[in-house]
Amino acid sequence: MHPIEHLRHVAQATGADPVLVATEAATALAQMAAIDPAGLVPACRRLIERHLTSGPVWWLSARVLGADDQRGAARQAAAELDRDGTARRLAAALPENSSALIVGWPDLTAEALRIRGDVEALVVDAGGEGSALARRLRDGDSESALVADIGVGSAAAVAELVLIEAYVAGPAGVLANPGSLAAAAVAGHLGVPVWAVVGVGRVLPERLWDALLARFDATGTEPWDRGAELVPSSLLTSLIATDGPVSVEAGLAAATCPVAPELLRATG
Repeated sequence: MHPIEHLRHVAQATGADPVLVATEAATALAQMAAIDPAGLVPACRRLIERHLTSGPVWWLSARVLGADDQRGAARQAAAELDRDGTARRLAAALPENSSALIVGWPDLTAEALRIRGDVEALVVDAGGEGSALARRLRDGDSESALVADIGVGSAAAVAELVLIEAYVAGPAGVLANPGSLAAAAVAGHLGVPVWAVVGVGRVLPERLWDALLARFDATGTEPWDRGAELVPSSLLTSLIATDGPVSVEAGLAAATCPVAPELLRATG
């Protein structure tokens, strides 16, 4: 497949695992860097327009556009995404025989729960995504309970831990599944720990983070109708990254991509 067609296919993917999307995009960008390097800027901008709240897509694009060896940067980014150890680190950090509230189907968190098996998952349905995960966990001999969207506050009150997986993160907090803000706010008020789960490529430097939020706020969609919501850093008590638990402040400042000026404005 020609890299332009490959990128068009990736850009049109909706609802897919953000790591898979970014990995596929990295393969196509590596091919494009070899045959049409001038096309990388518009290609990255189009990817971001279609996956606005995907940290890995922003991170990959910034890594490629900011590199001297753009083909090598794309391949290295794909390798780092493939080696992401966040799920294993989270699994090791979870308290034994505890209960954890999650929202929707967060991929890294779900993998950690499958690894452990002894942590009860209270899965908020979040538009239908949670019901499938609850069944998957039960099929894998992990205890789980499905929580209707309207029950997120009550579930946060009885859980021993709330896990918020970031689509993307920056100095102000994380963007996550709708329902995450309510879960974190209730948990914070009641003293229940709130851990942010932040995989490879999901922390952006401040200028890229600000550019993302500006475009996100300019979509014209009411906050309650958006596909993601901001959970402020003040509601988070810890952060789990690929190297394990870190402080929220340190974790949200640990961006591993440059500020690519080409990404600070949208195409056109």
